[in-house]
Amino acid sequence: MKIAILPGDGIGPEITKQAVDVLKALNVGMELVEAPIGGAGYEKFGDPLPDSTLDLAIKSDAILLGAVGDWKYDALPRDKRPEQGLLRIRKGLNLFANLRPAILYPELVGASSLKSEIVSNLDIMIVRELTGDIYFGQPRGIHTNENGEREGINTMRYSESEIKRIAHVAFQIAMKRSKKLCSIDKANVLETTELWRQIMIDLSKEYLEVELTHMYVDNAAMQLIKNPKQFDVLVTGNIFGDILSDEASMLTGSIGMLPSASLDSNNKGMYEPSHGSAPDIAGKNIANPLATILSLAMMFRYTFNDEKNANKIESAVKKTLSHGFRTADIYSAGDKKVSCSEMGEAVVASLN
Repeated sequence: MKIAILPGDGIGPEITKQAVDVLKALNVGMELVEAPIGGAGYEKFGDPLPDSTLDLAIKSDAILLGAVGDWKYDALPRDKRPEQGLLRIRKGLNLFANLRPAILYPELVGASSLKSEIVSNLDIMIVRELTGDIYFGQPRGIHTNENGEREGINTMRYSESEIKRIAHVAFQIAMKRSKKLCSIDKANVLETTELWRQIMIDLSKEYLEVELTHMYVDNAAMQLIKNPKQFDVLVTGNIFGDILSDEASMLTGSIGMLPSASLDSNNKGMYEPSHGSAPDIAGKNIANPLATILSLAMMFRYTFNDEKNANKIESAVKKTLSHGFRTADIYSAGDKKVSCSEMGEAVVASLN
């Protein structure tokens, strides 16, 4: 098995190193090949997604990504900014299905910003469509309108086939869990999501065991805080999923705990933490590597169909937390405060 390692920017190299150490400790005979993306790609090749990096990703069985982005690149033309590398690799590999679990470990109940009775035993899966919607829709841009003032345009659009394929993924995941699926839209004011709702209802006839419900995105944002355990699997479009999954991260204590998988139709995937590059703490060895390490568990589960190693990684993380190890973002008085590298070392030790 060949895995492309794309550390990226900011804390990306630090957290990726810890995940790579876990991979090596598993001793499963994988070929690991590193390449630049984001700002690192721009610095080396003048492109946030160099051709060589995309070629490596295409030829690999899976991709492990750190994070992209840094404030120092904000003045670059939009097509040269690090985030464009991320958008382009998702589109180039047709990684349309983004899975973002929000699981609260019992040891971290106190780290959540909500009361323990609201979030204890939380286990939500957010299924986000990743290659369509307003991030990719055309026309887009900034131009001067007929009144002589600047106008920004972005286009929200989804085709029937794009909605159907992410809907099937969500229904299939719901079938393996509690058979409850909530579709998030804004069908009362957006025709794009009116179509989304119609298609979800049509496809539900193929999954009669799944209870399908619908919720407007503004209400969903409120309900995630008010009563998150009412949800099991949520499915939504790109922009709504981006926002709601970050909101859900705070239910678990820290976005540093949230892994993610971005899959194509054959379950080839790119695996990355849900958080960003955090340039303000880059190089300080204080970032939380657990989301990246947990992304490896998703890699084994979804791409390699290897439940044994997926469970082994997740169990090692749980064991590490039960021993009181905490990075700064999840630290409370009485815990063992550790660095990024020390947390990685503790997980490796817990694999045995």
